[in-house]
Amino acid sequence: MLHINEVSKLFNPGTIDEKIALLNADLHLKSGDFITIIGSNGAGKSTLMNVVSGVLKPDIGNIVIDGTDVSNLPEHSRSRWIGRVFQDPMAGTAPHMSIEENLALAYKRGQRRGFSFGVTSKTKVIFKEELSKLGIGLENRMGAKVGLLSGGERQALSLLMATFTRPQILLLDEHTAALDPARAELITNLTERIVKDLNLTTIMVTHNMEQAIRLGNRLIMMDKGRIILQVDEVRKPQLTVESLLNEFERISGKKMADDRVVLG
Repeated sequence: MLHINEVSKLFNPGTIDEKIALLNADLHLKSGDFITIIGSNGAGKSTLMNVVSGVLKPDIGNIVIDGTDVSNLPEHSRSRWIGRVFQDPMAGTAPHMSIEENLALAYKRGQRRGFSFGVTSKTKVIFKEELSKLGIGLENRMGAKVGLLSGGERQALSLLMATFTRPQILLLDEHTAALDPARAELITNLTERIVKDLNLTTIMVTHNMEQAIRLGNRLIMMDKGRIILQVDEVRKPQLTVESLLNEFERISGKKMADDRVVLG
């Protein structure tokens, strides 16, 4: 389904600020895989997501989705394969537009939009049905401006928008990190249900080690642009936070000192 083949990315080459963001990243996902990614700041997690989504082009290596090499395709051209939810609840939606208008944009993702507006009586029925599945009452507020929603409500909407057209790949970039614990748990539960119901191939970056262990069927750990550990679906159920920290220290030769890492 998704093949990340020996991808490297260098920032600011030839300057004093030169930095290896990714080095020989090699990762292969079959359809339905749900991989969680853990690592300290600067480990290359977001860079990996940006290379997959098309925000960045790899310097070396390639990205293949469902047999198609997309390495040179821009982000908008990959949107028919990929949905993404960001850490910031303000990202991924248009705050000045209503819930139904935002859903109309998501509904047309990857299609030629032309000049016709996307909210019709037919699509309103579809939007209401999909919103009701979130279980938080947004189906009764479709005319409300998205900028007036709470962080948790916006993130739930972002998750729905990212998966509305049934993408083959879902990228979750610390999508619960900016939420309070109760809302983070709500979004986590919605994520699990949507990924399972749609059988989405998913990559999720998180600083929450307990979350990284609990969700998905595979886990990878990154450090200094490298994938230093891959845990398969056989080993993952036996993981604990303590064993994961010990693995990081054993492989990297240092303790995980990132203040943003949440142990549980």
